[in-house]
Amino acid sequence: MNIVVLDGFTLNPGDLSWDELKRLGSVTIYDRTPAELILERSRDADMLLTNKTPLRADTLAQLPKLKYIGVLATGYDVVDIRAAAERNIVVSNVPEYGTDSVAQHVFALVLELAHRTGSHSESVHRGEWAASPDFCYWRYPLVELAGKTMGIVGAGRIGLRTARIAAAFGMRVIAYSRSGPKNSDIPELRWGSLDELLRESDVVSLHCPLTPETEGMINKQALSLMKKTAFLINTARGKLINEQDLAEALESGAIAGAGLDVLSSEPPRPDHPLYNAKNCIITPHIAWATIEARRRLMAVTTDNVRAFLAGSPQNVVNR
Repeated sequence: MNIVVLDGFTLNPGDLSWDELKRLGSVTIYDRTPAELILERSRDADMLLTNKTPLRADTLAQLPKLKYIGVLATGYDVVDIRAAAERNIVVSNVPEYGTDSVAQHVFALVLELAHRTGSHSESVHRGEWAASPDFCYWRYPLVELAGKTMGIVGAGRIGLRTARIAAAFGMRVIAYSRSGPKNSDIPELRWGSLDELLRESDVVSLHCPLTPETEGMINKQALSLMKKTAFLINTARGKLINEQDLAEALESGAIAGAGLDVLSSEPPRPDHPLYNAKNCIITPHIAWATIEARRRLMAVTTDNVRAFLAGSPQNVVNR
């Protein structure tokens, strides 16, 4: 079985091993695959593994040997799953590997907005504390989370794990899911409409998939519902947010800050509107990338391949 990994570097920049996967077939691993080389590198593959290299309908139509696509992530919008199903190509993902890491990163962003730890540390290293006439100072408003409300948009595994952490901070939680309320054992959590969540939350955290219905859901109108003191957090997909509208909201003070781990295009263009927006913290899509999460991702990816070869595919997203 000919297995091709199209973009293995982000999963394994050298601190993990592909050995278990290599035991399952003839494996070719590319660190990255530019668009113009996707077909050439995929043409002889029985199985493709991809993280962010897109596999669209026109590409799949030219790969008659292909039987299986393994997505090295939870989100699978990088693959045209309908076109794959029409060609009897099984597509699987890795649904739970990053739950704890992503929820943890949500609060890394929240706490940075609340305390500006990095900015204050840089200030100290510039000598500003040594030159201060006072025993302490702060360059930004400092925010206590206890008693505040956390809004969770999308109540899957990561959303509910984030809600649980929020409750541990003493926060109230309001959640919204397009599929309606779910059972939860988090006493601090209640369900509400999206408008209600936006109006009441001190922190709004996005955890929903990117679909035609959710693309651009956080736009000028949605941002206008939020409190001027609220923070917006996005560790899901960049295109959930109209980024120009967010930049304008931050510049005008319509909301207090944003913490983003994802943008609409990655890497972003040099003139991205959020680069110079006020009170905007951006990390380079790393919420998922702890060593522990990547070990789980590698293990489940290999298990997915093994299960497909045994005739019992698992974590299939296009049945």
